[in-house]
Amino acid sequence: MSPEYYSIAEVADILSVSKETLRRWDNNGTLIPQRHPINNYRVYHKSQLEHFEQAQVLFNSNWDNEISIKPNRNYRLLELFAGAGGLALGLEKAGFESVFLNEFDKHACNTLRTNRPNWNVVEGDVADIDFTPYKNKIDILSGGFPCQAFSYAGKKLGFEDTRGTLFFEFARAVKETNPKVIVAENVRGLLNHEDGKTLSAIKNVIDELGYELIEPRVLKAVFYQVPQKRERLFLVGIRKDLTGDAKFTWPSPFTRILTLKDALKKGVLYSTDVPDSIGQSYPKRKKEILALVPQGGYWRDLPDDIQREYMQKSYFLGGGKTGMARRLSWDEPSLTLTCAPAQKQTERCHPEETRPLTVREYARIQTFPDDWSFSGSITAQYKQIGNAVPVNLAYAVGRALIDLLNQLDKSFSADLDDLPVTRQESQLMLC
Repeated sequence: MSPEYYSIAEVADILSVSKETLRRWDNNGTLIPQRHPINNYRVYHKSQLEHFEQAQVLFNSNWDNEISIKPNRNYRLLELFAGAGGLALGLEKAGFESVFLNEFDKHACNTLRTNRPNWNVVEGDVADIDFTPYKNKIDILSGGFPCQAFSYAGKKLGFEDTRGTLFFEFARAVKETNPKVIVAENVRGLLNHEDGKTLSAIKNVIDELGYELIEPRVLKAVFYQVPQKRERLFLVGIRKDLTGDAKFTWPSPFTRILTLKDALKKGVLYSTDVPDSIGQSYPKRKKEILALVPQGGYWRDLPDDIQREYMQKSYFLGGGKTGMARRLSWDEPSLTLTCAPAQKQTERCHPEETRPLTVREYARIQTFPDDWSFSGSITAQYKQIGNAVPVNLAYAVGRALIDLLNQLDKSFSADLDDLPVTRQESQLMLC
């Protein structure tokens, strides 16, 4: 689509509404699409969208300036719950040096070591690690701690009250290392988990540890050069003794919404079409049924008798269940990738061929480079990719963090000592 015209799917993504909502707006006169002057498709002109705040952010993006942000010096990163490296790779691309990465899953650790032999990957339970050798020797501590339930009974939920959860281990690492900045990412659901009490407890602990928390924000990967409708909640904290005049600014969006075609075909993201790789396949009957689903369609696009056969009892339940029997579209971003592309509740069928997405297709949608290999069984590889932070989303956040640290360095003289811990010594940190 030209820069002046936007498809219905693009506008739905830009405004964060459903296509059904756009159809209602069309019917009631709120926002009526027009015909494209060349191909006669129903589209929206840029001028129709300019009064929407979400569209203004996109149209007035500072992306081109932010892409040039570079570190003033070598900023050191310690990461927990590193997974297959999506967050670490994006932060590396922004200019960070990863000096310590912890991950429990053996396949993910092998992935990290295979692709970055120079990275200090420490495999094991985070609860068994002593982080004090890194005290005052890192600039940033990052990680996507899994969200576990806290016990709220009569508690204000300070640092000690979160003991036994993985967030406690994240907070303990912060306490033991004293980084300038902390960044954590999590699922959008954390915002409303336990009616907001979980996030409130996390905020209390971050404050107790001596960090000023930027108001958490849900970032939509589709705005950051990621061809996928994935959302992640980010929390950024600055050590209170350093805040001064430094200001953290969330990254600006890319200038357009990328699609599945951008992920799998040669273009703005990749210099070649997606390479061949291993992938799962459908059982015979399931393949026959999915072959009937049009591009961009799902189970409601099947004949009624086939709907009943495929959906079984779910046919009679409420809700759209739009992930079931879902075939992706070339001209839209992918739905959020899960850990299993052939799972019935969350189908991710190729737009043309009747099969699940392959491992490399999965990786491209998460914006991993083609030379980033994944270890373990095919199930383990899908799981690592499905759980990852999209690399380009991490890259965008990383540039914003670099800008923040550059500001902090201008306001305060750097006082980090040379990092004394060798890889061999770090293994001794495990009990």
